[in-house]
Amino acid sequence: MSSPLGTLWLGDYQNRLCFIQFTPEGELYTHLNRLVKKLNATLCEKETPLLLEAKRQLTAYFNKESKSFSLPLFLEGTDFQKKVWQALMTIPYGKTCSYQDIARKVGNINAVRAVGGANNANLLPIVIPCHRVIQKNGGLGGYDCGTSLKQFLLDLERSA
Repeated sequence: MSSPLGTLWLGDYQNRLCFIQFTPEGELYTHLNRLVKKLNATLCEKETPLLLEAKRQLTAYFNKESKSFSLPLFLEGTDFQKKVWQALMTIPYGKTCSYQDIARKVGNINAVRAVGGANNANLLPIVIPCHRVIQKNGGLGGYDCGTSLKQFLLDLERSA
């Protein structure tokens, strides 16, 4: 789908959204093949009702018409990663939290680096808003999709 960030690639697995990628097409298939193997799935390119709804909700988000998502999600990760992702979904639209805040929310104040790792493993950026997690000192920190995209998303939400 087209977005202000370029092309977004969306995936549906068992009628649940399983990935959103900003990845350039050349790198996309590397990511997809890894995911297909992990899930023991088959890759096919088609629009599903779920993907059409995801596109509608993402378009509304980018147009500042919606601040939340209501999509069934397929979360593939460790128990710790899933705890982190659940915590990320509690960060209000337009707000930020530190990696340390998230570590505290998941019950392990010393797991700051592991929180960063869970953010990096998040296959559903925007819907699971890992872009809202910043460094304790206010710096952006990392972002798998690039810090310029992270800044764009934060600015978009702050201007709504």
